[in-house]
Amino acid sequence: MRLLCLALAALPAATFAGGPSDHWPAPVTDDLYLPVDRAEAELGRLLFWDPVLSGNRNISCATCHHPRFATADGLALGVGEGGIGLGPDRRADPDNPPEERIPRNSPALFNLGAREMTVLFHDGRVQADASRPSGMRTPMEDEMLTGFSGVLSAQTMFPVLSADEMAGHYSENDVAQAVRLGMITGSHGAWDILSARVAAIPEYRQRFDQVYPEIAAGRDIGFTDISNAIAAFVAFEWRSDGSQFDAVLRGERQLDGTSAKGAELFFGDGGCAACHSGPFQTDQGFHAMGVPQFGPGKAARFENHTRDEGRMEVTGNPADAFAFRTPSLRNVEFTGPYGHTGAFAELSDFVQFHADPVAKSNDIVVNVHLPKDIDPRDTPVDPVMQAEILSAVTTRPVTLDDADIAALVAFLRTLSDPVALAGRLGIPGAVPSGSPIDR
Repeated sequence: MRLLCLALAALPAATFAGGPSDHWPAPVTDDLYLPVDRAEAELGRLLFWDPVLSGNRNISCATCHHPRFATADGLALGVGEGGIGLGPDRRADPDNPPEERIPRNSPALFNLGAREMTVLFHDGRVQADASRPSGMRTPMEDEMLTGFSGVLSAQTMFPVLSADEMAGHYSENDVAQAVRLGMITGSHGAWDILSARVAAIPEYRQRFDQVYPEIAAGRDIGFTDISNAIAAFVAFEWRSDGSQFDAVLRGERQLDGTSAKGAELFFGDGGCAACHSGPFQTDQGFHAMGVPQFGPGKAARFENHTRDEGRMEVTGNPADAFAFRTPSLRNVEFTGPYGHTGAFAELSDFVQFHADPVAKSNDIVVNVHLPKDIDPRDTPVDPVMQAEILSAVTTRPVTLDDADIAALVAFLRTLSDPVALAGRLGIPGAVPSGSPIDR
């Protein structure tokens, strides 16, 4: 990561001809972000890196969201519980392989503390909703606890409940057993078990007392406190507004010939900004873009299929079939593989496919980073299913030649932010549980 950041910092000084035009977003300013308490973020940093929050105490948030891999894991479809190793080197544990595969690509964590980030996950299953008692809509519906600071905090709770991500198999630990029995909240629920683990560690207890006065006054540490601290850390650590493009928006520099041409395409005839709009290049919406489906899909335990219908999984609306959330493009140069299945290893290949998915359907070559010997369903792309996926695409096709692709990629590289990529607090030297850290 240090070499990567040094390389970014060494980009040639601007000799630029292209500055922002009227249809570009305004510069990113502090008011676009929610405020963050530094002490809370520092507590969240320890929790983010600490495996204590996984059922078997062997996986942390950082295992699948690591700064070495641009806050993701470098894999098309990740391996949580039942895996060993880190990033593209992660593989199945021969002594305890995964029971099920994680069905979607691990998303990056940049700018999740921005006020506009009110919808999270590829299918938007966590979303701000002022009409709900908790202030958000989630798969837990009315069982959702109050006390989460926002959607970024709420999304933290789901990986720890997933057998395939962090909880583990029900025969292995008390957290997984509680999840299997449907006991999430309450004195014997999974969240309270995890909260009790954290509270039993003196350093954590001391830090929670320092950050939250009501805990110092005698209230027990709750899982919402843990989630809120992790959310504060993610918002602080990976705020990304220091890219070359940000400097252009602030009027401090201009774009050179190739990246300027790419910007013209992006905000103009290429149509990219129709969905990748605003200061963080996302409309927060959902679009069917024809990304090839492979891997286990989003099937319930009792189902036997490999489909993933995206937003329709949440809304039940057939019009949302195969639609996925528009991701932010900050640091996109480093956040591959791309697509909800990570089907494209190279950014240029993804841009080319994205411009006209239907026309490029015959040229699909799934080029992905996958652990070996995990699941025979990983690699084939079902042509019947792919035809159905492509039929849902409604965006207008765009014709791009090789020079256009190169220009767009050059522009996208101007969205890279060395400070955000490295992280502001960095990897802690140790965590209070004493567990090993994924470095």
